Amino acid sequence: MTERIENAPRETGSILDGRLMLVTGGTRGIGRAISLLFARAGANVIANYVRNEDSAAELAGIAAGEALQLVPLRADLSSPKGIEKINEAVSASSVRPVSIVHCAESGVHRKLDELTSSHLEFSMSLNLRGFFELVRTLLPTLGEGSTIVAVSSEGAVRAVPSYTTVGTSKGALESLARHFAAELAPRGVRVNILSPGSVPTDAWQAFPDSEHRLASEIERTPLGRLVTVEEIAEAALFLSSPAASGIVGQRLVVDGGKRIAQ
Repeated sequence: MTERIENAPRETGSILDGRLMLVTGGTRGIGRAISLLFARAGANVIANYVRNEDSAAELAGIAAGEALQLVPLRADLSSPKGIEKINEAVSASSVRPVSIVHCAESGVHRKLDELTSSHLEFSMSLNLRGFFELVRTLLPTLGEGSTIVAVSSEGAVRAVPSYTTVGTSKGALESLARHFAAELAPRGVRVNILSPGSVPTDAWQAFPDSEHRLASEIERTPLGRLVTVEEIAEAALFLSSPAASGIVGQRLVVDGGKRIAQ
């Protein structure tokens, strides 16, 4: 099941006017919703992606139709060349401040006896090391008013079946984001963590028995439904906006209440 973003844009005014937003994994699922909402809020958006040209082209078409400042950029965060390509695009822009939402994710959904060390490395290379190298490389462009949001998951803090490598990388991602937050706050850069609940995107199809899992998630969620990609995007917008100016190094959970009911 895949969430589509076909609704008329909500009025966001000019919340992010004069800001360059880099959204990794920004052309599909949660990242796509974030890219569109940020652009509709007045930001110049670079929507990073790696493989799916069709989704990137579709997003570019929506942006053109709405006269949004949104450009897809193909670059692999797990490679030095990809990081440098993003750095060149960000550095070439005169728009400041620069902000980041790290939505890109990779992983293998298998049980422990089916996993190898290469599977763990595959998850770590994008989910953790890619984020580390991205922030480290873009550091000269980050300053007063910049924000960073690391998109995590429930698997960072609890065991989820067949989620070992991704959950491990997300737990490390959260730790890294907290360290970034403490070090970068004196420079005027706010770093926070966004932890979505289960969201019905195409990423769920990688799980064994995904339909049964989604039904179980709904049953255990007090809200009585799964959260949507638009709701996750709204939370990312809040953390990236002046409304969250005093929030540093925190973990915002958006899951319909599931984690308080377990």
